[in-house]
Amino acid sequence: MATVKPHPVLKDEHRQRCEIWTRVMGYHRPMSSFNTGKKGEFFERTYFTESAIQPQNHA
Repeated sequence: MATVKPHPVLKDEHRQRCEIWTRVMGYHRPMSSFNTGKKGEFFERTYFTESAIQPQNHA
């Protein structure tokens, strides 16, 4: 029987900050370069998943 190893837990001092990039006006930029207003716009974005349109049979 195999033993399950627990996931390692990192202390805050061992963690690395993650940089978020996003596409703005056709190119990618790091969010850290945004001003307060642009950061607000980023968090107000609505995300969606586009689904395929099902063909309809016309008689």
